[in-house]
Amino acid sequence: MACVCTDRPARELLTQGRPLFLGVDGDGAAHYWDSYEFAVAVVSADGEAEKVVLAETPFETLAEWCEYTRGERGWDIGPHVGGSLVGDLVRGVET
Repeated sequence: MACVCTDRPARELLTQGRPLFLGVDGDGAAHYWDSYEFAVAVVSADGEAEKVVLAETPFETLAEWCEYTRGERGWDIGPHVGGSLVGDLVRGVET
């Protein structure tokens, strides 16, 4: 699936003017993080968007959301959160 290559739907849902791009999951949906709202915007490949406020889920941290997404859909790109490029490369080689 091709991902939506614009963050416009995410910006329309979230408070933060420039949400952080997290990555693209295995279903082709792009994930964006808003640290002000502690929420993730998930924009599907067809442009439909939904906001997930972490306080309304069982996940307390962004890392937990990313692990949940990895387990449910996998990540085609990312997730780009914390750590370093070297750490990401090491994890990629280990998997």
